[in-house]
Amino acid sequence: MAKFFILSGPSGAGKDTVLAGLKKENFDFDWVTTTTTRPMRDGESEGRPYHFVSREDFEKMIRNNELLEWANVYGNYYGSQTKDVENLLKTSKKPIIFKIDYQGARTIKQKFPEAQVIFLAPPSFKVLERWLRDRAQDSEETIQKRLAEARKEMGTLDEWDHIVISQDGMISEAVSRVKEIILEEAQS
Repeated sequence: MAKFFILSGPSGAGKDTVLAGLKKENFDFDWVTTTTTRPMRDGESEGRPYHFVSREDFEKMIRNNELLEWANVYGNYYGSQTKDVENLLKTSKKPIIFKIDYQGARTIKQKFPEAQVIFLAPPSFKVLERWLRDRAQDSEETIQKRLAEARKEMGTLDEWDHIVISQDGMISEAVSRVKEIILEEAQS
């Protein structure tokens, strides 16, 4: 069975950027595409980086027990479809990466204790706030919600297997460290 990893951390810490960096380096991995009800942003398409569904369809998946984990984050649902995870676990020979929030990481870790959680953390809340503002995707209210949630998430650091600090302007170092962790853990 393939080993799987959870990449978690606060909104704006660089999870998508790290995954893009791994792809750019031709690091061979599979990933679980998260399903969400949030609107598609510029540069996104179905399956990249999410499966986009209506709230009604997501709630139907919840009722039908089709999600391995799910959470309501900032007013939108996010979750991992059980069928996607089961398919990857049966067929993949590569490391499998989930990109999920800390609530989902807890759920997955309870169901699969062997999963390794890599928590991507900002160097400070001040830097995280600047990153959230610089990406210019959210209203002030949403930024404040994201920062409040980040404070909760940063209080969970002792729960995770690995902590990677995403230093300002040094994303390549975070990509290298995440890759190193995956390679080390995949061999054990």
